[in-house]
Amino acid sequence: MRPHDVWSAGTAAVAMTAALFTGTQAAGSRPAQECTPPPLPGKVVDVDLTDTTGGAPMRLTVKPAKVAAGTVSLRVSNTGTLAHEVVVLPLPAGQPIGKRPIGAESRASETGSVGEASHNCGAGEGGGIAPGSAGWATLTLKPGRYELICNFPGHYAAGMRAELDVTQ
Repeated sequence: MRPHDVWSAGTAAVAMTAALFTGTQAAGSRPAQECTPPPLPGKVVDVDLTDTTGGAPMRLTVKPAKVAAGTVSLRVSNTGTLAHEVVVLPLPAGQPIGKRPIGAESRASETGSVGEASHNCGAGEGGGIAPGSAGWATLTLKPGRYELICNFPGHYAAGMRAELDVTQ
């Protein structure tokens, strides 16, 4: 379950979700776990997630921004103060990044997602990567353009997006 899905699940869930978004520790929860991703297969793309620390805008950066098709591993580091995630979405021909419609929940549609890194200190989908922590995902990507986004409420619109180009 993602943090943005639990707001109505009760007081304890709200407290835990608030802790993920603010980077604070809720009563009875464990502090953010610092971790180092294991050796990852394929071409490794480093993804950095950061937010308004020191007044800077939210951003998501990828290095390298171009890789060959096949096995691609995203090694994600959250250097911000809030929990984040990375969702990988194909970009239609001619569409620039940052132009996905935003829904009522202040999120872009994840229809067509080819994977995500949102598990704190783990691979794949989870509840978000805590500040100071990491997550990762290994995907098989076909040639094309992909938009990597943080899709927590408001984060995509605030600038947390980047393009990854996958070549033949």
